[in-house]
Amino acid sequence: MFNNLLFLLNKNSFMKTSKGISTAIDPKGALIGVGFIMLWASSLHFFLNWELDLSHPVTYLGILIQTHLYTGLFITSHDAMHGTVSRNKKVNHSMGYLTSLLFAFNNYNKLIVKHHQHHKHVGSDHDPDFHQSGHFWKWYWNFLKQYITLKQLILITVSMQLLGMVFPMENLILYWALPSVLSTFQLFYFGTYIPHKAGDDNLNKHKSRSLDKNHFLAFVTCYFFGYHYEHHDQPGVPWWQLWETK
Repeated sequence: MFNNLLFLLNKNSFMKTSKGISTAIDPKGALIGVGFIMLWASSLHFFLNWELDLSHPVTYLGILIQTHLYTGLFITSHDAMHGTVSRNKKVNHSMGYLTSLLFAFNNYNKLIVKHHQHHKHVGSDHDPDFHQSGHFWKWYWNFLKQYITLKQLILITVSMQLLGMVFPMENLILYWALPSVLSTFQLFYFGTYIPHKAGDDNLNKHKSRSLDKNHFLAFVTCYFFGYHYEHHDQPGVPWWQLWETK
């Protein structure tokens, strides 16, 4: 109920796009979200059954793949917070709930409130994603504290023990637990710290930096969210169209 109300209250900002960018996202947005879930789940299943060989490059490649797919899950949750997975509110928020849950049992209700506070009060004391010190590690620690709860840690611990009855614990640590941690680092560094740290070029109306135009780099670092000024300027554009705003 609260999410639907929030969606309606922010409907105008959701639909705000630059001239020439289509606002038609159905069914592509939902299909992309389902695709992320399927890729993440199938990749995780493969690597949980992978016979670890520390001399084999696939062992380490798997960590990078899982990290990137975890980030994709969160990006899908993020799009749902802006109503850009589907114009159907039930489909949109269901996808947001599911992808948030798969990403270390995150609470979608909590995420959507804090994220809209970030957009409304970007770079201020009321921005939950901002840290006045500008110090990288202090900011990262504050970032984690904003979103990690005791309930999550309990659920992760219990799940780890249950999954450990089926899969090798080493695989669970390397391909289930570690990538989720690395993904928070990726999201923080490319989606929060670099775009919002203080500087002369941060004095624009959205207090947001943006990567130079390089679509490949923008995709592999954080699904085009390095184009961060563009995202704040046009929050109704889903991640897979964000490159068109550059």
